[in-house]
Amino acid sequence: MPSDNKLESVAEIKERFSRASAVILADYRGLTVKDMQLLRVKMREQGCEVKVYKNSLTQIALRELAMPDLGAMLQGPTAFTFAFGDPVAPAKAMMAFAKDHKVLEVKGGIIERQVVGSEGVKALASLPSREELIAKLLGTMINPIVGFARVLNGPVEAFARTVQAVADQKAAA
Repeated sequence: MPSDNKLESVAEIKERFSRASAVILADYRGLTVKDMQLLRVKMREQGCEVKVYKNSLTQIALRELAMPDLGAMLQGPTAFTFAFGDPVAPAKAMMAFAKDHKVLEVKGGIIERQVVGSEGVKALASLPSREELIAKLLGTMINPIVGFARVLNGPVEAFARTVQAVADQKAAA
C-alpha cells in the first residue's frame, strides 16, 4: 500500500499536469543550487513553476490522467517546468537559460497534451510570442482601413494644396 506522502505527491503532480498548457522537461544534472534557484526565478517571471518529482510517481500520475507516456524522457533527474498560460515565453526562457548553462539539457515536453522532443521545444521557442502574433494580426486587419482613409483624404488634401498655392501666388503678386 502506498504511503500518504506518495499519494499526496501523485495528486499534486496530477493537478499540475491537468492545469498546465505546457510542461517542459529538463535534465538539471550539473547545475549548482544557485543556478537552479536562478532557473526557478526566471521561470516564475514567465508565470511558470519549476518542480522536481520522482519519475516513477510522475509516470503513475500520467497514467491516471490518461496522458501520453513520456518514456525515455523520464530517465535520470528531471526538472518539470509547468506553463499555465502562453507556452512560447517559457520555452524561450528555458532555451535561453540552457544556452547560458550548457549542463542543462532540455529533454522535451508535453504541449497541449502532445509529446514533443527537445527539437519541438526549440521550435516552439523560435515562434513569436502571443502578444507579437496579436500585434501582427491587428496590423494586418487595420491596414486596409488606413489605406481607405488615405484614399478618402486625397481629394481634400489636393484641394487644400491648390488653395494654398493660389494664396501664395496672390501674396507674391
